[in-house]
Amino acid sequence: MSTQALILAAGRGERMRPLTDHCPKPLLQVQGKALMVWHLEGLARAGVTDVVVNTAWLEPQFPAALGDGSAFGLRIRYSHEGERFGGALETAGGIATALPLLADAPFWLVAGDVFMPGFEFAAADGQRFAASNALAHIYLVPNPPHNPKGDFGISAEGLALSKADEQFTYSTLGLYRPALFKNTPVGQKAALAPLLRRAMQDGQVTAALYSGPWTDVGTPERLAELNTTR
Repeated sequence: MSTQALILAAGRGERMRPLTDHCPKPLLQVQGKALMVWHLEGLARAGVTDVVVNTAWLEPQFPAALGDGSAFGLRIRYSHEGERFGGALETAGGIATALPLLADAPFWLVAGDVFMPGFEFAAADGQRFAASNALAHIYLVPNPPHNPKGDFGISAEGLALSKADEQFTYSTLGLYRPALFKNTPVGQKAALAPLLRRAMQDGQVTAALYSGPWTDVGTPERLAELNTTR
């Protein structure tokens, strides 16, 4: 199983303004608790012990709100991209920069601004991934209205496909090996999708479809909907 995780929380959240002018998007309240706390609680339930949070926008608010993680039964450490590099480094750049805070072993990855309260960070999934040769195992979801064409497909053998007749949306959640980022420079902006697509071409990414509740909390309207429908 994987006992470590990285939560991506560095983004500015432009589409969420003015809500994010004074509060980072992952710390906005969803059904009574900060959005990313749903992930932290799920990770703790699954036996994860170590979590790294990468930050940039309003980053002092994260340790102030989450502390060292002991309140959740976790150890939380922070990769402060704003303090060290002046701003967010995009997804792959942020991961590569945070890797020294993680053990050289598979880790869970999830964005701090998605809401998927029913997801189980299952130890069995982590064990299967650790026993495989894949560099990543990603969870896809049915396409929401704002991404009708999807991102990736799934083969009959469970491999992720960069192009397919039927495509689904990348949930932002997956299991990753540090080796995927071995050529990604620390402290520089880099996107995740090109790395995934190259690995998919080599058959090194597996995928599963997750059909539970999932919301990309990308607009004030989506946040309001989550807080009015329980």
